[in-house]
Amino acid sequence: MKILLIGEYSNLHNSLKTGLMALEHEVTLISSEDGFKNFKGDFQLKDKNFKRTPKFISSVFRFLFKYHFSFYMKSLKFYFLRKSLISYDVVQLINQHAIGGIPFFERQQLKSLQKNNKSLFLLSCGDDTYSLNYYNNQKSLKYSILTPLHKNNRLKKYYKSTLRYFKKDFIKLGHEIHVLCNGIIASDIDYHLPLKNNQKYLGLIPNPIVLNKLKPNKKKNPKTRILLGINTNSYIKKGICYFEKALTEIERRYPEVIIKKTKNLPFSIYLEELNKTDILLDQVFGYDQGYNALEAMALGKVVFTGAEREFLEHYNLKEDEVAINALPDVEYLVSKLSMLIEEPERIHKIGKNAKEFVEKYHNATKVAQMYIDAWKNAIEQQT
Repeated sequence: MKILLIGEYSNLHNSLKTGLMALEHEVTLISSEDGFKNFKGDFQLKDKNFKRTPKFISSVFRFLFKYHFSFYMKSLKFYFLRKSLISYDVVQLINQHAIGGIPFFERQQLKSLQKNNKSLFLLSCGDDTYSLNYYNNQKSLKYSILTPLHKNNRLKKYYKSTLRYFKKDFIKLGHEIHVLCNGIIASDIDYHLPLKNNQKYLGLIPNPIVLNKLKPNKKKNPKTRILLGINTNSYIKKGICYFEKALTEIERRYPEVIIKKTKNLPFSIYLEELNKTDILLDQVFGYDQGYNALEAMALGKVVFTGAEREFLEHYNLKEDEVAINALPDVEYLVSKLSMLIEEPERIHKIGKNAKEFVEKYHNATKVAQMYIDAWKNAIEQQT
């Protein structure tokens, strides 16, 4: 098959491309690098010159023209690619705003993609209008990435990129994609829950992980090492403050433990830091694992992340079997960390289970085949 992947989020499309190519499919990836993470693609929509623009000029442009000029440039760059983006068997969007341009232009560009290619699919991965509406209205849920905002409206400024999906232009864009696409796929439980009753939902396909990308550090650390890798753009949404408070207490109780905090590292450098640690603190407000967690689990690390009841039931797992379910409760986090520090054999056991879990369910080549099957089935049923 000839496949076009548009957009990148936490290395998902790059990893899927690796798996699809291993199955001898022809794959093209258009990427905007996912911010500071610097994920590459066959065509880049990102322009590094944007970073050099003075904030004052950026603010004035945004005031006059509604959007940051990086949105306009991405729309323009994609426009110049349009003649080469035809006759693909499958086009898949990483999420609702895959191109990253002006919503009105993106709607027209997606119509053109749908017209000039055999099929169009949407991946529910990251923020989008549909899932955010679900989490905004389902107040009975245990929590979500919107929980901090529901508790404190003054945090609104930290949710700028998320709240844009409630604006009219983005709502129209989301609706247009749902009409145009042949089907929607969820990348984990957090996106599966909102889609369960959606007629175009094709099901959950686990995040693909390229195994053996980095050789696990077999050298045993003489002291327990804990890593907190911070993405400042999602600090509030991921509940990082709970980890920081817990680490303050761990530092007091166990001065021998080595604690490292990093901020906004490029993915390749982040992986090196990950390989040196024993325990990763990933995110609090999640039901399933995202990419950082899975990369760590593939290396046999113990990860504090989303591992809620819905996740455990989906994969038929027990509590603490492959990961530690992180909760917005400092005392709970301190208790779980203390248990691991005082019983290091648990670190080895959970890490081993985590590695085997990723190998079983997230192997990029196996996952790529699941995508091929889902795409083919959806196309066959609609012809």
